Amino acid sequence: MELKRTAFYDIHRALGAKIVGFGGYEMPVQYAGIIEEHRKVREAVGLFDVSHMGEVEVRGKGALAFIQNITTNDASKLTEGRVQYSAMCYDDGGIVDDLLVYNLGDRYMLVINAANTAKDIAWMRDHAAADMELVDRSDDLSLLALQGPKSLLTLGALTDADLGSLAYYRFLRGTVAGVDMLISRTGYTGELGFELYFPSDVKTGTRIWEAIMEAGAPYGIGPVGLGARDTLRLEMGFCLYGHDIDQTTNPIEAGLDWITKTGKGEFIGKAPIVRALREGVKRKLVGFALNDRAFPRQGYPINASGARSGSVTSGTFSPVLDRGIGMGYVGSAQSGPGTPLTVSIRNREVPAEIVLTPFIRK
Repeated sequence: MELKRTAFYDIHRALGAKIVGFGGYEMPVQYAGIIEEHRKVREAVGLFDVSHMGEVEVRGKGALAFIQNITTNDASKLTEGRVQYSAMCYDDGGIVDDLLVYNLGDRYMLVINAANTAKDIAWMRDHAAADMELVDRSDDLSLLALQGPKSLLTLGALTDADLGSLAYYRFLRGTVAGVDMLISRTGYTGELGFELYFPSDVKTGTRIWEAIMEAGAPYGIGPVGLGARDTLRLEMGFCLYGHDIDQTTNPIEAGLDWITKTGKGEFIGKAPIVRALREGVKRKLVGFALNDRAFPRQGYPINASGARSGSVTSGTFSPVLDRGIGMGYVGSAQSGPGTPLTVSIRNREVPAEIVLTPFIRK
């Protein structure tokens, strides 16, 4: 399959980014290096191209009922200007995808994972009703994420929008560098930050990218690739589809009970979720920290009490903690904080222990 390119592809190439195929796009995985880019976001400000994400608008009289049926959270609580983290499940409780739900007032926007866009939209269409409409906006919109403690100062120089009063999981409409857009505050790094949704074309994208980089120059802004995006989200204990959650995962196993509102009425996958809440689960997703700087990778065995307990789903070296961290599923009996573990890394059993996430407190 031929890979797509975002409106910022030529910029990434000019900056010397390492380009890889991801989610059907040619995307930058790193520029100066993952650790340097990671620290830039934690200490100053970084700019991410995440235009590969999928966006689907749900319109019509039946839009809310449709979203209530296909998602686990309670979208009826969403007023205009609010965003909600949620999940979609199959009939057996396995996760189709995790997503963001935006209430745009006259319609909703669902932001889904890039690698799942085609699958998700096909699944949504299978469950669509006659009184609503699905519109795939994924190719129409560019998406930049500006993240880091200096992001407010950077973006504030380019807009009259009241960014200071924009609360977490809220959005507003405003103009940045003369371009009308939707500005939200959800984030995937744990830092103060903003997401910018605007029409996708090279000229507009270049204008906005250059304006942001110029405004952020006094604060040491730099471009950040998908590599650091992954290490940043892992330090916060955020799940990544295809690693920590997938079609074999019940949300309760993954600790996502807080986005499963079983009291809202019927929704796809409700019965197995209720059963998991009532009867408990055999495995749980936990965070763990190693006792040294080793790098735990996906699939590495996790051992407890001398026996295989589970596998690593996500792992990295944390630049902030200066040690290896990761997440993985272990037997529920061995899932408590402080439980000693070992992780099998290159024929070596590396001591670790279960810790509460996020790994770092912001």
